[in-house]
Amino acid sequence: MKFLLDTHLVLWAFFDQKRLSVQARSVLEDRQSRLVFSTASLWKIAIKRGLGKKGFQFDPRILRRAMLDDGYEELAVLGQHAVAVDSLAPIHKDPFDRMLIAQAMAEGITLLTADPVIARYPGPIWKV
Repeated sequence: MKFLLDTHLVLWAFFDQKRLSVQARSVLEDRQSRLVFSTASLWKIAIKRGLGKKGFQFDPRILRRAMLDDGYEELAVLGQHAVAVDSLAPIHKDPFDRMLIAQAMAEGITLLTADPVIARYPGPIWKV
């Protein structure tokens, strides 16, 4: 099964594994899981790092390389994803998280998240 990780799960998987739930670890360690990260997550990390936000001090270049080296697939932000954001209910305000939700829906990929607000959206979303 294919899973798109939200930004926090990406960061925790590489830099703070103790924050991952048992469910999240199980998915990440399952050899049958096809793990995907979005360029929107890298963009969010780069912006928040530049602003000096706590929890986002990681170099997105190094993180991207590590994910690719570990076999993660990279999902680019496409026009179809951008226009799909327009159909989302205004449950969540963060534009990057809204993009991840739209990408998961458009691509038919299960979005893994630790965010209970994101999990309120219908569709292929699993709170772990």
